[in-house]
Amino acid sequence: MPPIINAQGISKKYGMSPLFENISFTVSERDRIGLIGPNGSGKSTLLQILEGRIKPDSGDVAVRRRTRLSYVSQQSEFPSDATVRSVIGNAGTAPLMPEVLGRAGFTDFDATAASLSGGWRKRLAIVEVLVQEPDILLLDEPTNHLDLAGIKWLETVLETAPFACVVVSHDRYLLENVATEVVEINRIYDDGLLRVKGNYSTFLQAKEEYLHAQGKRQESLENCVHNEIEWLRRGAKARTSKSKARIDTAHELIAELADLNSRTKIESVNIDFSATERRTKQLIELDNLGHSIGELTLFGGINLMIKPGMRVGLIGPNGCGKTTILRLVRGELNPTVGKIRRADQLRVVYFDQNRQLDPNITLKQTLAPDSDSVVYQDRAIHVASWAARFLFSSESLNQPVGRLSGGERARILIAQLMLQPADVLLLDEPTNDLDIPTLEILEDSLLEFRGAMILVTHDRFMMDRVSTIVLGLNGSGDAAIFADYSQWETWQRKQGSKPAAGSLPRTSETRGGGLAPTKKKLSYLEAREFAAIEERIAEGEQRLQSARAALEDPSIASDGSALLSASAEVDEAQKLVDALYARWSELEQKQS
Repeated sequence: MPPIINAQGISKKYGMSPLFENISFTVSERDRIGLIGPNGSGKSTLLQILEGRIKPDSGDVAVRRRTRLSYVSQQSEFPSDATVRSVIGNAGTAPLMPEVLGRAGFTDFDATAASLSGGWRKRLAIVEVLVQEPDILLLDEPTNHLDLAGIKWLETVLETAPFACVVVSHDRYLLENVATEVVEINRIYDDGLLRVKGNYSTFLQAKEEYLHAQGKRQESLENCVHNEIEWLRRGAKARTSKSKARIDTAHELIAELADLNSRTKIESVNIDFSATERRTKQLIELDNLGHSIGELTLFGGINLMIKPGMRVGLIGPNGCGKTTILRLVRGELNPTVGKIRRADQLRVVYFDQNRQLDPNITLKQTLAPDSDSVVYQDRAIHVASWAARFLFSSESLNQPVGRLSGGERARILIAQLMLQPADVLLLDEPTNDLDIPTLEILEDSLLEFRGAMILVTHDRFMMDRVSTIVLGLNGSGDAAIFADYSQWETWQRKQGSKPAAGSLPRTSETRGGGLAPTKKKLSYLEAREFAAIEERIAEGEQRLQSARAALEDPSIASDGSALLSASAEVDEAQKLVDALYARWSELEQKQS
């Protein structure tokens, strides 16, 4: 059977800059294609060409007759008077509405669509196209506004879908779990893209092999060109056909090497967060921290000591209070329960996911509002050089920010953040709109940051790679500390039902309820033990963190007995934490 979509030799450019040239792209039955590439490589444009929304400058796109094709853009907007019910009803499948909306987590079908959070509007947009029963679904960055529960729901939908799909995404776990093929658009490849059957891990291996072979070819070509240039410099006579052919070959090799050098020149963002020289061991203490809004308890009972080098991953469904915790740590809000103690003259720098850049001022004014330079790590750097660190050309300095892409605006926010020395970084969804290469550089920079950090992100890969501990919320007022994302996920699953904030759309009029109660099978003494075990785990984790910090203290590096004692304390603390988690799991299973 022929492909559903067959695009051959397509090219597209805006102004003088080509996005891609002469590439081919096909989609067949039940393909699940993950489409990746650097910002500005043309992923969204290619998706819209496949959909027919825009035309390529050259090449042909053939779509199989009677194909039902659906497209979900990055931004999900609905008319101001539309309700969840009317959006799905207008899609023409009213009988399926309760089932499909229920599976997506919707409970209030009469909620106004425009009043939903970004994540729930995204869910609604996806459901709207699902009920149309497409043959192929095109999704452009669907995870940008989804919470973790929404991402897991989307993964389940795509894994079990009877249709083909093409998903533009930088979510590496989604690509790993869902994709049957991965395609990267990038000018480093001979064909303008690399297509590999398999998931993201398989793609990375194939890409490494491709680039290794390409490097060998480049090295061999450089040697050949060097020899040919030496031959030409000796004044070779072009009287014979043999000499003429060699001269032609030499020029072809030189041209091929120039093209290869041009394509393989990789530019990357230069990210390096500035830490202060503070030597204080304790930066922030959260003492029985809790917060409520009216009668709704967001979270409570959080006890945590934050020290330099700690990277706290803050995780939970939308609406559970993650941003509220960041605002409490900053001092914008006062907790309704407990206390927050901060070190004197603590410097806290905040990355706000909702921060808006003035679209009417230029890139230069945004990066350096008061002069032609910025001050970074006590050095003055010209704004053009500072912009170049984030892959902006000098020509773009006079361009209004409103004309830049989402990824470019995200890089501007990081550039502004880097200029502020910090003891503590508070990062609220810093990954939105960043491509995978920039995500990897951002992760490396966060790992090197010497201060403390609290990170809110729906990027599970970044959470796992960067965080030293995870502070997890469940959306029903509970909070606990975990070693990593997978422990939090297990905790969520064992509680027996979906988190309220992750399963009920939140509007200005509605709020989610609590978790479904579980049937208790514990004895009186076990119930008392279970009620206190999370606090004991938190204390054990704090003891383990303190032991590790003591072991890494440079002052004991030359004291053998002190090192031995510190190492023994780490081992003992680790055994205690492992035992507590094992007992907690045992009690959880017995209760459920």
